[in-house]
Amino acid sequence: MSDAIPFSTVPHDHQNCIDTALDEAAELCARRGVRLTSLRRRVLELIWDGHQATGAYAILDALREENQRAAPPTVYRALEFLSAHGLIHRIESLNAYIGCVRPDHDHAGQFLICESCGATAELHDERIVRAVGQGAQRAGFQALRQTVEVAGLCPDCHRRAEAG
Repeated sequence: MSDAIPFSTVPHDHQNCIDTALDEAAELCARRGVRLTSLRRRVLELIWDGHQATGAYAILDALREENQRAAPPTVYRALEFLSAHGLIHRIESLNAYIGCVRPDHDHAGQFLICESCGATAELHDERIVRAVGQGAQRAGFQALRQTVEVAGLCPDCHRRAEAG
């Protein structure tokens, strides 16, 4: 999937984003020899449904509308699978998940999170990765993974806040 401009004001066909993410997930799983079951695919689709991070219980609620027998362990297993294969990211500060826009590339997580509307965007800036890695190295710390979460206001919420 091509890198989207975070919080772009240019309208886009979000269903195309969802369809592309699901197609790429299916291809990636096939290449890796793992199964993207219908439940895993549906959980991924629910995560990609909006631009906000989605919590496990919101996913469970949506699944229960379709199947009353949906249970927390099945959702958590699906989330674990999707995360392990780089198809989603966990936003620690929100205890929620977003779809990964580059699941075929190993990368550090960098996220912009709007505190007003909850919109969340993933960044890919190697300068941030290098800066954090160099800082850790100077401190004698061995970084095993990095996640950077930046809270603020998206352009729309910022304009609304300024307007009063």
